[in-house]
Amino acid sequence: MSAEKLIEVKNLKKYFKINSKSILKAVDDVSFDIFKGETLGLVGESGCGKTTCGRTMLGVYNKTGGQVFFQGKDVHNLNKGEKKNFNKNAQIIFQDPYASLNPRLTVLDIIAEGIDAQNLYKGKEREEKVYELLRLVGLNKEHANRFPHEFSGGQRQRIGIARALAIEPKFIMCDEPIAALDVSIQAQIVNLLIKLQRDYDLTYLFIAHDLSMVKHISDRIGVMYLGTMVELAESNELYKKQYHPYTQALLSAIPIPDPKIELARQRITLEGDVPSPINPKPGCRFQGRCRYYKKVCGEENPILKEVSSGHYVACHLY
Repeated sequence: MSAEKLIEVKNLKKYFKINSKSILKAVDDVSFDIFKGETLGLVGESGCGKTTCGRTMLGVYNKTGGQVFFQGKDVHNLNKGEKKNFNKNAQIIFQDPYASLNPRLTVLDIIAEGIDAQNLYKGKEREEKVYELLRLVGLNKEHANRFPHEFSGGQRQRIGIARALAIEPKFIMCDEPIAALDVSIQAQIVNLLIKLQRDYDLTYLFIAHDLSMVKHISDRIGVMYLGTMVELAESNELYKKQYHPYTQALLSAIPIPDPKIELARQRITLEGDVPSPINPKPGCRFQGRCRYYKKVCGEENPILKEVSSGHYVACHLY
């Protein structure tokens, strides 16, 4: 990992208008950087805005506010040529390997979609490139003329990875790439992603629920809660010391593979339900479930600030 910033996200907002009175604040004032060659893990409960944040970063969704810079250029203000170049350099691996592959196309044509869009290779050269990508992700050239329904979930996700790699991107957003896979296959896919990152100097945003897997692959981890970033730190640092009460509860839920320790430890249980992101109340989003609640939590939204070297938290306790 270098100190060169590949992506800068500044006060990013993505709101969805439900009706004339209701606005869903899916991503609300989120800021972070992703450095060249690193993996930034993004974790949080379902509906916290992880995927929306990633897709807004890549321009799949138009932003409501804030800025996203990729190699110093504003992603949401690119001209046609810059947009094509950005699309070449930033790709997505989707969560569902069953829904993300076109069932009417052969594997060869699926993987070559980006190659065709960018006019990179033609004819025999195009075929050879696809065969090379298949070998790279642990499949072989005989798979090229088959259709997606002929493959298992793990194999389909490998095809999805090959498609993302086809145009040699610098950055890949991995949108819960292991969530729909069997546990036995998950480690294979994560290890493949780690190997590809090392071999091709890739940068990842890795979105997931599985906290132990996120620790395994990530250099730094950001924790999101209801559209906001509540904590951000280096992976090992975050697992040693959590400042935000939500992060503490989240990490206490990870099972420990030692029956004695697992039975003896205290798990932090959160009271109450996750509030709605539609027209949220003023103040901290976590206020209704926090055991440390005080008056200021209901009045002011806490700002993400550095509390120790490289460790950021948004909480009125600090």
